[in-house]
Amino acid sequence: MSRTSLPALPLAEWQDTLTTLHMWSQVVGKIALAKTPLVNHFWNATLRVTPRGLSTLPLCDGTTSFAMEFDFISHELLIKCESGDTSVVKLEPRSVADFYAAVMNALSELKIDVKIWTMPVEVENPIRFTEDTEHASYDAEYVERLRTILVWTNNVFEAFRSSFVGKSSPVHFFWGSFDMAVTRFNGEKAPERDGADYITREAYSHKNISHGFWCGGGLIHEPAFYGYSAPEPEGLKQAKILPPQAYYHGELNEFILPYEAVRQADEPEKALLDFMQSTYDAAADLGQWKRDELERQKAA
Repeated sequence: MSRTSLPALPLAEWQDTLTTLHMWSQVVGKIALAKTPLVNHFWNATLRVTPRGLSTLPLCDGTTSFAMEFDFISHELLIKCESGDTSVVKLEPRSVADFYAAVMNALSELKIDVKIWTMPVEVENPIRFTEDTEHASYDAEYVERLRTILVWTNNVFEAFRSSFVGKSSPVHFFWGSFDMAVTRFNGEKAPERDGADYITREAYSHKNISHGFWCGGGLIHEPAFYGYSAPEPEGLKQAKILPPQAYYHGELNEFILPYEAVRQADEPEKALLDFMQSTYDAAADLGQWKRDELERQKAA
């Protein structure tokens, strides 16, 4: 993919849309959590990138299977049932409260019964979905830019994932934090995290190295790719990684590569793969992973 194929995504220009879309994704994600059996690390409830946006896995209501997909080309949330019945919720400037009501009404019309906890998670100053009339922005152009980035990043992450034969997560999108990630595990249990809640304990139950894409916000004021090891081995902070625009963020304990650096690179895919591979190499070597058992061996 050429440099011009990756669009700019300045956070300041679509922050309101990002916040609204984040809350909408939590509505759908919580439905997925309610309608799938729990699997390790809550991977059952994450969203997956599709050519048109983000989708749940197949969900189950009694004997009926259905799925929910954010279509960022036609700007619709599609609810598709195995019976062939489909319901559509328009993605347009509308409040979180209005979106929530429309989604629940659409599910009811499809005779799908679901109840969720309406309080958002992993955000400061949460407002219940039913009461949130504050967040109501939807800039279709920036949502389409996000879709382009997610589809491209998904392809690169899948390529990176393919060389690892140990336990690995799918490439998936976390609606709680609104980022996409792919995670490798070495099979060893991780030390207990002091004061960690149940979700965090489950997520980091085993030693892992994770990479992802974050739209920006908080300590990182721009879209960025990240990489980290949990637990972090001694000396990782000082590791030399690629490309030169990447750096270690001391407050986050993560390596960061600004999205804009990738977008402007002569070979964006190579820049991102170099970042992922070099951070993985450093963390796996310092963490004494059995790499010969965990990685696909290249043919002689």
